[in-house]
Amino acid sequence: MIKLSDFELAVMEKILQGTHPVLIEIKRQFNSCVVKNRELTGIGFYLYFAVSDSLLDVAIDLQFGDVIADIDGLENGAGFVIYINNGKLDMLEGYSYEESWPNSIEKYSLKYLAGNNRDLSTLNGLSSKTI
Repeated sequence: MIKLSDFELAVMEKILQGTHPVLIEIKRQFNSCVVKNRELTGIGFYLYFAVSDSLLDVAIDLQFGDVIADIDGLENGAGFVIYINNGKLDMLEGYSYEESWPNSIEKYSLKYLAGNNRDLSTLNGLSSKTI
């Protein structure tokens, strides 16, 4: 089994924060999933998740990413996108802005693109999705 780093866990917690029904369902899936693969790209990473078939399966496909990070070693920071396929948590993508991804991440801060207050209307239709 692949273990999430403290940084990856913090990103997932930040991106799934909120009371929207889709966020609540995906967080529930995240809390019981396993990481099946981690792919390093040189400028970021992909984390692929395996979600149990016994969990609620909602037929929605969406991607959203309003979490950004300031990371020691990256001049321009990083961004993240979460992918939901057929209602299931599928992947987290982390990327830098044309810089090499650090080998380890010790110091970082996470925030939303909109600042301290999250704006769900900016999340590629998440505001119109319901479970």
